Amino acid sequence: MDSPLVTQLFRQLFSHPASRCLARRARAPIQHARTHRRGMATGIEGETRRESRWTPRQNAFPHERMDEFDRYPMVTSEMLKTRRERPRRVQMQMREFIEGVDSLYNPHYGYFSKQVVIFSPGDPFNFNEMKSEEEFFQQLSRRYTDFEDALDDQEPDDLRQLWHTPTELFSPYYGEAIARYLVDDYKINFYPHQDLIIYEMGAGNGTMMLNIMDYLRDVHPDVYERTRYNIIEISSQLATLQQQGLGHSAYARGHSDKVEIVNRSIFEWDRYVKSPCYFLALEVFDNFAHDAIKYDLETGQPYQSRVVVDPQGEFHEYYSRDLDPLARQFLNIRRAACPNYTPFPPSSGLSQNLQSLLPFRSTLSAPEYIPTRLMQFFQILYEKFPTHKLVTSDFHTLSDAVPGINAPVVQTRYKREMIPVSTPLVHQGYFDILFPTDFDVVQAMYRQITQRFARTYTHADFMAGRADIEETQTRNGENPLLTWYKNASVMVTV
Repeated sequence: MDSPLVTQLFRQLFSHPASRCLARRARAPIQHARTHRRGMATGIEGETRRESRWTPRQNAFPHERMDEFDRYPMVTSEMLKTRRERPRRVQMQMREFIEGVDSLYNPHYGYFSKQVVIFSPGDPFNFNEMKSEEEFFQQLSRRYTDFEDALDDQEPDDLRQLWHTPTELFSPYYGEAIARYLVDDYKINFYPHQDLIIYEMGAGNGTMMLNIMDYLRDVHPDVYERTRYNIIEISSQLATLQQQGLGHSAYARGHSDKVEIVNRSIFEWDRYVKSPCYFLALEVFDNFAHDAIKYDLETGQPYQSRVVVDPQGEFHEYYSRDLDPLARQFLNIRRAACPNYTPFPPSSGLSQNLQSLLPFRSTLSAPEYIPTRLMQFFQILYEKFPTHKLVTSDFHTLSDAVPGINAPVVQTRYKREMIPVSTPLVHQGYFDILFPTDFDVVQAMYRQITQRFARTYTHADFMAGRADIEETQTRNGENPLLTWYKNASVMVTV
């Protein structure tokens, strides 16, 4: 059963007429996995009274309104990115709803376009003085509370969303591990004939950049002199924060003449980078928008999700056998890259007969969420960064996901409590929507698209071979850098 806190929350805002969801309270404000750390602060000013009322969402699709819905225009993020109000009387692909049109990246009301707050613990933790991993958790919890208390002293906000990342929690050791990998590979393959050129997409506070540049300056000054660091940041607020941090650090660190911050989406990238370069994409795949596909259980034919927004702002989802070109292209590339991959094998024989006896039987499978934007990202790497080497990390599994294969976690935060919900069709701009990454499929598709090979490590294995393990070990021999983020993997171009 939902708690009174959740009921109050949903009645006030989050379950507006389109968003009835089942909610559970998070077990703790800090968790080892990112499922409980994503977010940004936002408010409810400007919402209409209709949008702030709670109304149970109808699960059944209103087929009697299909003629009405067919008249609605099909819209894209490019068409609606200048809108300041949430659209109505439109339909869109699921990826457009999740990404640009609405939930995550709309510049005026999208989740990442408002007050982004990323937790920073301040001074690095001294793991060697801690008794155990439990003491690290306790210290982290205290710093987390102090950090948000300071924010509340400036501006109280029950709806504040607060992130924590491995880059911040384990600074500078996490960034230094990435730097060691870059230097080792660079010296084997490109030094001294090429400069070390780094691109980082979605750099948050800019901490990874500072940790890498500090390490290169202090440990490999010969490489540092030949390093150029480029940040590609879609969020204007974060790009400003990164620039301010770089300016603040320039007096002490002197990196400003080696760093360029480009405030744009990677999907709008128009430069051709012919020089060898390293492309960092750390915890960004999970927020690449996905399409939803259901399969006919008898024939295997795919059907693609479409989201309809009616005149009252309520969302309806239906599935069409007419696949758009991007979804069709993804399925074709995956079929070539992973010929044995079958998310829902067609039923036959006895299983079909048994299914026909089930009440309320549906001929369509549960949804599979396919990473169409990730496919486009690989195509951009192939076309614009032909000699790149990719370094990426993300989560191969997430708890509290909505139903389906490769399904996302959809969550928000209220009064410092994390609340996961049961559908991605939620009020735009107030929920984080993040997906797991199937690295077996992604690695094969990366090879198919870019003609480059990659290798995948567990987070612990990658860090064990490159991080300063002695610096992150507690007195009893435990090592949080290795034991946290067990649900994450690292993939690199080889």
